[in-house]
Amino acid sequence: MAIPIALVEDDTGFAEALAEYFQISKKIVLCARFKTAEEAMEKLGGSGARVVLVDINLPGMSGIELVGRLRETAPELLPLILTMYEESPLIFDALRAGACGYLLKRTPPAEIVMAIEQVAQGGSPMTPQIARQVVRFFHGRSGGQDPSGNLTEKEMAVLELLSQGLLYKEISDQLGITLDMVRNRIRKIYEKLHVNSRTDAVLKYLGRK
Repeated sequence: MAIPIALVEDDTGFAEALAEYFQISKKIVLCARFKTAEEAMEKLGGSGARVVLVDINLPGMSGIELVGRLRETAPELLPLILTMYEESPLIFDALRAGACGYLLKRTPPAEIVMAIEQVAQGGSPMTPQIARQVVRFFHGRSGGQDPSGNLTEKEMAVLELLSQGLLYKEISDQLGITLDMVRNRIRKIYEKLHVNSRTDAVLKYLGRK
């Protein structure tokens, strides 16, 4: 079944080009387009969308603020940032707000569709340049209490792959363990970090919470 999505984008040319590509895809269906976060807040609930592509720089309310509000008012929606901005503060602000992933607009349309599928399956896709920034931040953090200090080496390996947006099956393949073992380690990670979601676990691991 095609994944119903919505697009929040004020750049008409970019939005139309993306919509044309989405029309030929059998994997997703574009249910609604909005030019402002305010309009999206008002109408998203009745759009039938499951995944929401959100630009950051919108007129009025920003895309990051929209993601934060949707997390509170419509937690069933899955926001995926699609923007031209690749500054680290915006990346972490978006993830903290509740974004399920972070893509740059130069991402090929076919890869955007793949990312939407990953989000719908529980993944957190990121453009490679964004993932590298997250990894660099992880390697560069120093001082203070390390919230991941009580994780085992195997749990930390799983958590690092989670931070790269890999799905459970991909983590299973990469580490050579079963899906049940992946789920068990993630459950223990959540317990030890006192979190309830992948995003919160990754952000706490990176020392941002």
